[in-house]
Parts: sequence; structure tokens; C-alpha cells
Amino acid sequence: MTNKDMPMYGEVLGVHLSAKHEFSKASVDEIELIENYGVKGDAHAGVTVQHLSRIARDPNQPNLRQVHLVHGELIDELRERGFAVEMGSMGENITTKGIPLLELSVGTRLVFDGGAIVEVTGLRNPCTQLDSYQEGLRGAVIEYDPDGNLVRRAGIMGVVVQAGVIKKGSKLHCEQPRGTHVPLGLV
Repeated sequence: MTNKDMPMYGEVLGVHLSAKHEFSKASVDEIELIENYGVKGDAHAGVTVQHLSRIARDPNQPNLRQVHLVHGELIDELRERGFAVEMGSMGENITTKGIPLLELSVGTRLVFDGGAIVEVTGLRNPCTQLDSYQEGLRGAVIEYDPDGNLVRRAGIMGVVVQAGVIKKGSKLHCEQPRGTHVPLGLV
């Protein structure tokens, strides 16, 4: 059994939403995920793409960005580097702990206490809004691997495949897809 085959377990540190297309999301006690739609009451929920720049290009694209997740370890690292970031401030719906989100395969299912399931679709592209929030933040979530490849660390995106309620403190685990590991790309 390789590391990719081992079950991974984690915890929800916080949940967040915003009904408006704002950069940061407010922390709340719980969020409700709606199958093939996203987070109830969040501006990015919908069957088709809801990100404003993507709507301008093609409003009929499927919404592969229904739920945005950030690993709390990144927030801790950024704080240690002097950035004033809080859970939800980078626009995520769910802040997790214990699961290496950026290393997951496309198609990994994140199964939450309460029954909600989010299927991972890809990476969030760190946009210039990060620098509008705090100067230098975009650069802090972009790095290069030893081969010179760009590594984006601003979280992952997914779609809701099973509805449910997620609360701060909920547990989650990964169900990895069968077959070859497919590295996350931009969605």
C-alpha cells in the first residue's frame, strides 16, 4: 500500500460563506451543501460557473468550483510569515486540518461527518485579488518546485456529489479514486 492508497483523515477548522461576490467569506456555525449546486447561500453556488470573470467568457460552463477548500496549515504558515490572514479571508468555504489537499488526485472524494461529499476537481488559481487583500499574499501562495514548475497553494476546488451539513469540528476522510493518480490542475 502506497501513501496515495492510505486513508487520510482530517478535521474541519471552520466553515464560511458569502452571498455576495466578495473576496473573503464570513465564518459561520455551519454550511449546507446542496448536490450539484454548492454551498447554500454562497455567491459561487450554482450548476453553471459563478465566478464573474468566467461568466464573462462563457456563462454555460459547468461549475467545477462549487466549493473552495484551504488547508489550515497554509493559514498558519502565512501568519508565521507576517500575513494577517484568518480562516475564510482567502475566500474558502471550508478550512481543513490534517489532509494534504494539494497532493490529492482529481476525483478524490472528501467525505464529511453528516454525509456531505465533495469531489475534488482541481486547484484554485491564486489571483491578483490576494494582493488586494494584503500586499504580497499572491506571491506567498505561489512557489516553484525543484524542476522549475509553478506550484499553486491557494486551495482546491470541488463539486458537491452528496448533500449534507458541515460544521466546525466535523471530521472528514478521503476516498481516493481507483487507478492512476491524476495531479490537480487549474479549474
